[in-house]
Amino acid sequence: MRNVAARRHRLRISAVLLPALLASVIVPLGSAQGSEDPEQEVVTTEGPVGSKLPDLTALRKPGALDRLRARAIGDEASAGLLPRETVGPAREALPRAGADSMTALEDAASAGRRSGMSAAVSLPEPAHTMTPQQCTSGLAGKDFYIRSRFAVCSGKTFKQVWLRSGRPVGASSFTVLAIGTIPKHSRTMTVMYRFQGFTATGVNNASAMGISTKAKIAKSWPTRVRYKHGGVGTAMPVNRKWAQLLNGGNFKHTVYAAAGQGQTGTDDSIYAVYQPSLKMSAPPGWVLDTPGDRNLFMLPPRWDKAAYLPNRAKGAANFSVSTALVYSTKDGAPEKDVAKHIKLAYTHPGRTQPPFHGKRLAGNKADEPLTRLYKDATRRKENRNTSIYNCKKYFGEGYTEGGRKECDEFPFATTYQGAAEWRHNQQADRYNFSVKALPKKANGAAGTLLRDYYDKNRLIDGPDDGFLMKITS
Repeated sequence: MRNVAARRHRLRISAVLLPALLASVIVPLGSAQGSEDPEQEVVTTEGPVGSKLPDLTALRKPGALDRLRARAIGDEASAGLLPRETVGPAREALPRAGADSMTALEDAASAGRRSGMSAAVSLPEPAHTMTPQQCTSGLAGKDFYIRSRFAVCSGKTFKQVWLRSGRPVGASSFTVLAIGTIPKHSRTMTVMYRFQGFTATGVNNASAMGISTKAKIAKSWPTRVRYKHGGVGTAMPVNRKWAQLLNGGNFKHTVYAAAGQGQTGTDDSIYAVYQPSLKMSAPPGWVLDTPGDRNLFMLPPRWDKAAYLPNRAKGAANFSVSTALVYSTKDGAPEKDVAKHIKLAYTHPGRTQPPFHGKRLAGNKADEPLTRLYKDATRRKENRNTSIYNCKKYFGEGYTEGGRKECDEFPFATTYQGAAEWRHNQQADRYNFSVKALPKKANGAAGTLLRDYYDKNRLIDGPDDGFLMKITS
């Protein structure tokens, strides 16, 4: 009788396991709960937002499970990355992403048309908000999405493979987004955490898995800065079960830095690295293959109180990343002639004046940003005078055509890469710039947009900040 009962028991187990093992479609979470078998294990790996659920059939092939375990160990050891566009001291101190971030671009001409084409030339206010939908679609497989210097997000998809006696029997995954935003003229950075995309199939107990979220200021310049942490209805670390996050996986963490703590003589600037991490805990009866903290990524907030920027009495914060000043070559764009000049200087530098076969201009990639020159008025004047000298040399003394044209230079005279850089930097080439006689109106419009960009994006003087150029058509 015992043999008959045992056979019936085995048949009952097979009746539960076999459909789960053969299922090729995703089933609702918790539809197959694992028993408390001591040989049950969970292996977790990471991927970009939107990564597919692990393929159980593929994982049962020879060597696949070993590769999965090796990847899980590597993922756990990852220290997290900064955006490739990071500027400031963190740029050299910590690892950056190997690829450029996804960015949002908006040119003045298209913005003007959307708002009814105001007569005044100006840039729109940079975005200070971001929705989870904008973050998800903006990432598009990248590590970071930079909507502006006040709205940056990143995210990861965590994938679990559920093993019984070393055999894959189930899979699950979830996605976490961290959306950093800073209101206009504010010194408070808010990071909204959103958990989404919960999926499970096969034999698992995903709904009972614990997920702990925490964050810290991993680096600070200066180190003496005191940061005030807060949040909405919660405090770090936030400990939740999968099932709890499934029914409302949103919470916020804030970081504030008061003025007066920054580096002396540098616009009271404070630079930091904000690093969130996740730690998962296995449900009862299961063991995690890699139970340590998972560093997600790093965000680089900056605070300043520069006297030459808006809200000078209190200062404000932004993310220390280089974004692009966008000029358009479209017919309706007031800066189109300058845009065409910069495009030529980037794409065919040998056709620009002064002639120089090794001309390579900064500002068109994250590793070589332009840096703002504000405090040294003498050097700005040197840049401008050098440009005018070359306009006269290559376009004639009457290049202004009675005041209708001006000497346009790139890089701009208000950057450290301007025409006189070689006088201050021994590594700079004497002719590594471009000048062209352009209509005064177009040159003035481009200058207005540049000043707007500096102010609205809080560009500070010196090598610890930077920006890029983007030409659209």
